[in-house]
Amino acid sequence: MNHGPAPRTTKRAADANQFRHNHYVPEWYQKRFLLPGEHKYWYLDLKPEIVTNGKVRYTRRDLLNWGPDRCFAQDDLYTTKWGSIENTELEQFFFGEIDSEGKGAVEYFADFAHPSADGEAFKTMLRYMTVQKLRTPKGLGSIAELAKSESKNVNLLLLQRMQNIYSAIWTECIWQIADASDSETKLIISDHPVTVYNRDCFPMSEWCRGYSDPDIRLVATHTYFPLSIEKVLILTNLAWVRDPYQSERALRPNPNFFRHAMFKFTDIQTDRKLAEEEVIQINYVTKRRALRYVAAAEKEWLYPERQLGNRDHWRKLGDGYLFMPDPRHGHMGGEVIIGYKNGTSAAFGPYGHRPWQKGYKDPAREKREWDSLERFKAEWAAMKGQDYTGVTFQFASRGHPPMTRDSDEMHEHYLKLDAEIASRPGERSRRRRLRMEQPS
Repeated sequence: MNHGPAPRTTKRAADANQFRHNHYVPEWYQKRFLLPGEHKYWYLDLKPEIVTNGKVRYTRRDLLNWGPDRCFAQDDLYTTKWGSIENTELEQFFFGEIDSEGKGAVEYFADFAHPSADGEAFKTMLRYMTVQKLRTPKGLGSIAELAKSESKNVNLLLLQRMQNIYSAIWTECIWQIADASDSETKLIISDHPVTVYNRDCFPMSEWCRGYSDPDIRLVATHTYFPLSIEKVLILTNLAWVRDPYQSERALRPNPNFFRHAMFKFTDIQTDRKLAEEEVIQINYVTKRRALRYVAAAEKEWLYPERQLGNRDHWRKLGDGYLFMPDPRHGHMGGEVIIGYKNGTSAAFGPYGHRPWQKGYKDPAREKREWDSLERFKAEWAAMKGQDYTGVTFQFASRGHPPMTRDSDEMHEHYLKLDAEIASRPGERSRRRRLRMEQPS
């Protein structure tokens, strides 16, 4: 009996089939949003199919109780076809490596605490988040629109070439890790988990229709990525933290994608405790920016709009500052100079400019940002109180933990400054346009 070639062919076919059911949100990531001891969660279809079967026409169920193996997945999403040859190596090797390395990076930042500084985890996280943003049906649709391509093979090739496209912009953001442990409502996830929010780009606006997201380089654009059922990573453009009084849709300084950038672990803000209302508002944004599916450990978390009622105005979420880090940790300057062993050096401005580039030194911009940052610190202190909403490691020293609140003198200074600013013409009306009406 000949047992040679046939079994090997069968095994190759089995191996190929193993990689044809493609999770665009990995199973290991989904499991981070299950309650302890649970293996399923609630999976909501925002656009359930209408099925015609003979003379019967019906809409499929929109709410399902499924496990991660069945959620956020599509057959042959990443299978390429060249003539009659189908290839699953993209799922097996490219996404396999991305997911394997990304898992550790997600765990690192979910548990991040100062003074940790793992540069490899940081680089892995940037690549993982970029690919996660591009690999979903929404991300692939945006690539197709950008490239004006109907070729699946071409779009998947472009995805691989773009795997580091957001790295420089995100590196120069203020990073913040927020915690929902004090809230009964926890975080939900969507079919596009790396989510983008700009308060001036409403869900049905030209920046958000179809597969589109607001450009991450628009100054007021926040990028956020839930790390677990209780942790979320929020990235905010430095220029927006320094000056949230400018046009939300202005481009940040030095918006070029492909270049070197510098990151400071000590500037990461931790220990922000999200209030129940803030978690619900974040879930609302997640749902509105999803393409088709959202999932949650509890059924009621899937309907944040019901809990918000008339407090769902896009611009007014968080009184206009839902995703903002605490500006009192903000500082001017930011020039970084690196010396190498061979005697050479390299310098970077706060927005990644090199010394020979226009914008490396910009006295007018620095003066405007200095004034606006002090103004914002005062407004924030008046809104949030003396305690910081997040903690950095900037001012910590050996034997002394990071500061968690302003001194009495500094807080009093901010309150007086804010009162003076609030009396300026037009300032009260500006604030009213951002403030959410409180429930009675």
